[in-house]
Amino acid sequence: MTTPTRCPWCGDDPLYVAYHDEEWGVPCHDDRKLFEFLILEGAQAGLAWITILRKRENYRRAFANFDAETVARYGDADVARLLGDAGIVRNRLKIGAAIDNARAFLKVREEFGSFDAYLWRFVDGKPIVNEWQSLAEIPAETDISRAMSRDLRKRGFRFVGPTICYAHMQAVGMVDDHLMSCCARSRS
Repeated sequence: MTTPTRCPWCGDDPLYVAYHDEEWGVPCHDDRKLFEFLILEGAQAGLAWITILRKRENYRRAFANFDAETVARYGDADVARLLGDAGIVRNRLKIGAAIDNARAFLKVREEFGSFDAYLWRFVDGKPIVNEWQSLAEIPAETDISRAMSRDLRKRGFRFVGPTICYAHMQAVGMVDDHLMSCCARSRS
């Protein structure tokens, strides 16, 4: 039996392969999951994504399974608890951003009815399916991720630069950047 051809970035780590095959590039419209990826992408800044994937269950525990209402109420005692949690990235700025982002997330959800409705309007409600042949072709950011970043920052979000926004778009399937040769190509 031959091994399926996958995007080379996922290598052969079972956790990475499962993420690649089952989540990355799959359209997501669940607010809790969208919030989860927003927090995880911000935590990943400057680190390898596999580092965050390995800590994902710890993040779910530490951040109330990404319940934005709960995270938005976190105070100084919670920040201290999170800074002492070796299971997550213990960076004060990233932890503070996650809490601020929960508060901003709730405001966006109130304004648009859902975070999903807000977010997916950047791609007119349907995934952008690219036709890349190699990893070298995939951009780190796009005009859309730059516009999303500007708008999120205007609304009080932090750790949402254009590269993080593009990674978020890929993670939640707003963009399908699986290579043309990939077995997981275009499930959108």
